[in-house]
Amino acid sequence: MTQVLASAGGRLRAALAAERPLQVVGTVNAFSALLAQQAGFRAIYISGAGVANSSFGLPDLGITMLNDVCEDIRRITGATALPLLVDADTGWGGAFNIARTVKDFIRSGAAGLHLEDQVQAKRCGHRPGKALVAAEEMIDRIRAATDARVDPEFVIMARTDAHAVEGQQAALDRARRYVEAGADMIFAEALTTLEEYRQFAAAIRVPVLANLTEFGKTPLFTTRELADAGVRLVLYPLSAFRAMSKAALNVYTTLREQGTQKSVIGTMQTRAELYEVLGYHAYEDKLDELYAQRNDGESGEKK
Repeated sequence: MTQVLASAGGRLRAALAAERPLQVVGTVNAFSALLAQQAGFRAIYISGAGVANSSFGLPDLGITMLNDVCEDIRRITGATALPLLVDADTGWGGAFNIARTVKDFIRSGAAGLHLEDQVQAKRCGHRPGKALVAAEEMIDRIRAATDARVDPEFVIMARTDAHAVEGQQAALDRARRYVEAGADMIFAEALTTLEEYRQFAAAIRVPVLANLTEFGKTPLFTTRELADAGVRLVLYPLSAFRAMSKAALNVYTTLREQGTQKSVIGTMQTRAELYEVLGYHAYEDKLDELYAQRNDGESGEKK
């Protein structure tokens, strides 16, 4: 049996050491986390958009709150030991709110979080109209986060959206300052070329993450291309969710239009495949064992 490290943050750091670059895949619920585990990923992710879109049917505009995210963290970490990186947006407030976020994330089982340097009324990192706080305010956020962690292995990642707002050099300057303030890793959002990632990797002494969200500003580079550019983590925040949603809509439309699911059966996960992911038969076997013990006990009492 594989030994599970006690610290979720430790497991994330171990995964980073084992895979270069580390692929981190978005999981919007516990079952999708099990699917990611079955596919062989070493680390998983919850995005703010994933929580807002899938759990609440809302856009990613900072509408969901800390407790909403913690509930999804608990569900996912209750189903798998894969280390979970979590989008903490801007931390839901000032220094004490950020401290609470870190502590609640750790208690809920997260391995790390990323904080960003947008204003509180944040926007998707690949949409126009983003506005940044001063670098000094973001540094305060990072210091509040690092001061609050009770597990030193818990990862504090700083995301900068400066590239799209202030340009590449400003993004690099901010990232350097964020590392000096204590950030363990850097999330360089919405870069557009491999050369820009090379500049980040060369200038920043901590691991750099590339966000390969679909239909955004960053081209869908391969892991080999990003590895050659010095990127250490590659994030796919909503890839599976987008595919699930398209597939679900296809089934709903087919049922409505054709009055039967026969033509889409081939696109569905089978009952046997579902049970394999869940370990269903082991649960049944455990019930049989418990009931057998109960029945043996009752038989003994009647003698």
